[in-house]
Amino acid sequence: MITFPNIKINLGLSITEKRPDGYHNLETVFYPVALEDALEIRTNPEAQQKFTLHQHGMEIAGNPENNLVVKAYLLLDKEFHLPPVEIHLYKHIPSGAGLGGGSSDAAFMLKLLNEHYNLQLSDNQLEDYAATLGADCAFFIKNTPTYAEGIGNIFSPIELSLKGYRIMIVKPDVFVSTREAFANIRPHRPEYPVREVIRRPVAEWKDTLINDFEASVFPQYPVIGEIKEELYHQGAIYASMSGSGSSVFGLFAADTTLPEIDWGTNAFCFKGTLSE
Repeated sequence: MITFPNIKINLGLSITEKRPDGYHNLETVFYPVALEDALEIRTNPEAQQKFTLHQHGMEIAGNPENNLVVKAYLLLDKEFHLPPVEIHLYKHIPSGAGLGGGSSDAAFMLKLLNEHYNLQLSDNQLEDYAATLGADCAFFIKNTPTYAEGIGNIFSPIELSLKGYRIMIVKPDVFVSTREAFANIRPHRPEYPVREVIRRPVAEWKDTLINDFEASVFPQYPVIGEIKEELYHQGAIYASMSGSGSSVFGLFAADTTLPEIDWGTNAFCFKGTLSE
């Protein structure tokens, strides 16, 4: 059985305060985009071990046991005593890009196991499981435009459609760790709250829908800021870094022919049309 985990982009991201537990409260909008991995499971009753992970496509660092799809399988296995499986994961979503690729893989694994083995878990139950794997994992259960607050784990549905807009996502050959991105963040209440700005026309977002991480990441990695500037130069209506980086996306009008640009050695570029 196969499924196709997709990414999210962040529309605005305000770091509002540092919590007593050391985490940060934030506000953002998660928006799904059809840049996808491929994830397949096959029951293997003859196997001597609970799981085997076969990884394809982009290289993933770390041991298989630490991969979020494996953690998702083991999480449900504790309660439902699942049969041994072979897991095939084809990675097309770049890591360290602020696109939630690993979180999406984990959430889609939960949904895949639920369907394949008829576990009869509701979306709310799946969200509870997903939340234990990562703050934004639960978003990918319902996978619809969502306003997020808290540490990115408190969700509210929003009415927002960008259907028809063209999108370009560029990730240079740079990895930005979440810890690194937070290092120079100064929490504050935004002048333009994300929830209010998102109701305005996209053409008004440029100076009001802000990703706070840009202020700390761009000075360290100027190439990321340069990509944002170039997307605007090429006609983007709105451009922003996604999450804590290092990818940048640009939204273009539906009738736009997206530009052909050499973004540099080992840079990743995705072009598509939004369907939500």
